[in-house]
Amino acid sequence: MGTEMRLAGRITDWNDEKGFGFVVPNGGGDRAFVHVNEFQRGSKRPVAGDLISYASVLDRRGRLNAKQVRHAGQKIAVPRPPSRVPRAALGGAALVFAAVLAFVGVVPFLLAAGIATLSFLAYFMYWLDKSAAQRRAQRTPESTLHLVSLLGGWPGALIAQQQFRHKTIKQPFQSVFWGTVVLSVVALVWLVTSGVAAELAQSLGG
Repeated sequence: MGTEMRLAGRITDWNDEKGFGFVVPNGGGDRAFVHVNEFQRGSKRPVAGDLISYASVLDRRGRLNAKQVRHAGQKIAVPRPPSRVPRAALGGAALVFAAVLAFVGVVPFLLAAGIATLSFLAYFMYWLDKSAAQRRAQRTPESTLHLVSLLGGWPGALIAQQQFRHKTIKQPFQSVFWGTVVLSVVALVWLVTSGVAAELAQSLGG
């Protein structure tokens, strides 16, 4: 990489579908490639003509790239501290606890297997959504992620959230997510204590 230099300029040739364009510095100079992912978190969607400030950086091929991009007048984002919730540990502990309960006969094996399967599905869906977010591709609806968690896949969702650093900062999402965790646990306790889980497992041959 070359030496960084902070400049101000205007966006030109912006392709919103692909999420990239170019920026020409004020006062003249070489234009630089700019990608939507380089904009500061919380920025508005860029359009051609926007005035921005950016760090001009040479890549390994000697091409100019705009990094650390901010719209004119936008305050510098203060990084949020990482979440202190041990999500992966909680999710892993929940799966181990379900397996132990199934082993001692408190929870039907089929129910524990269902939780493990849904957790794997949730983990896979979070991975897909994180990958899609990075590629600016079609995303997995949040309602779908919440539904899988509600049905019992929340341990896998917790593991994925920490491993992929995905959906951990968005507070509205987290509020709904933890609501699905509570409802899922309450439903599980009711199924076991009422005997409904055992009856279902017996009818299914579990």
